Amino acid sequence: MKKLKVLQVGCGGISDAWLGSYSKRDDIEIVGVVDLIIERAKNKKIKYNLECDVYEDFEKAIDITSPDIVIDNTTPEVHHKIVTTSLDKGCNVFGEKPLADTMENAIEMVQKANDTKKFYFVMQNRRFLKDISSFKEIIKENKIGKLGYLDASFYLGPHFGGFRDVMDSPLVLDMAIHTFDQARFITNCDPVSVYCHEFNPAGSWYKGDANAVCIFEMTDNVVFTYNGSWCAVANQTSWESEWRAMGSEGGAVWDGKNPPWYEINNVNTNTECLSETIKITPEYKWGKKEGHSGCIEHLFIAFKEKVPAQTDCNDNIKSLAMVMAAIKSSKEQRKVYINELI
Repeated sequence: MKKLKVLQVGCGGISDAWLGSYSKRDDIEIVGVVDLIIERAKNKKIKYNLECDVYEDFEKAIDITSPDIVIDNTTPEVHHKIVTTSLDKGCNVFGEKPLADTMENAIEMVQKANDTKKFYFVMQNRRFLKDISSFKEIIKENKIGKLGYLDASFYLGPHFGGFRDVMDSPLVLDMAIHTFDQARFITNCDPVSVYCHEFNPAGSWYKGDANAVCIFEMTDNVVFTYNGSWCAVANQTSWESEWRAMGSEGGAVWDGKNPPWYEINNVNTNTECLSETIKITPEYKWGKKEGHSGCIEHLFIAFKEKVPAQTDCNDNIKSLAMVMAAIKSSKEQRKVYINELI
């Protein structure tokens, strides 16, 4: 079978999550490594024992290597150039989140993918976890009845330093897309509108607003709420957030660390006030890779089968729209409808 030719573009820290996953595949050939700082490209070549050339000039690298797939691990503001150029030159693209740095660029990139009939798939690694898939299955199989409400709490306080410390919306713009995309994945619903309030609490080391509260109206009459902090110094959640789903016949909980569980009404009991519930922790078989490796595996499978991945740009733009609509809502202090953006 002919091997897929892959060009790695961008050699920052996140590239290890990609190269560490796909560089040992026997169905691909890495034909080049690109970075504006050539030493970084050389270091990745050595680290992963690659037999290819390194390049500073991205377009030159494409012209020389003619890759089937470009891996875009550049910074968000560069995604537009990398993706549109790659698509125009006949390449498909697998890229790190976010899809784009602005909605205008995102819309143009999605249109370019459709016009060129090429794939642009985006990384959303948190979809590819055993426990989130089990949580989704509880809802999908109506174990708690019809879903009406989903809540996510995210409380962490990482000291990254650098650009995040001076961003206007460090939590929503840099991190919340993970949780927003998780909500779409869990509910199988799309966003309709959002009201968001951002603020910077006492003790924050960020210049911009490090906390946010969002209320999303979703399709199928589901409401999704998000409570988040990027400067929580205690009682921290996991990176995957803490989740609560409420249905017509019960509720489900996932703490982001342990297997999810759900409770349903015990129809054999009857009390004057609160009904008794039965707690159930479902068994769930996975048997796949998780995180970045799981998403990358999915992208290659979808590409080979010539079908859109879960995170195809035509779908993933809805998750980006949730981020941009939330920021717009916070700035304008009003409910924002998603169709105002896309």
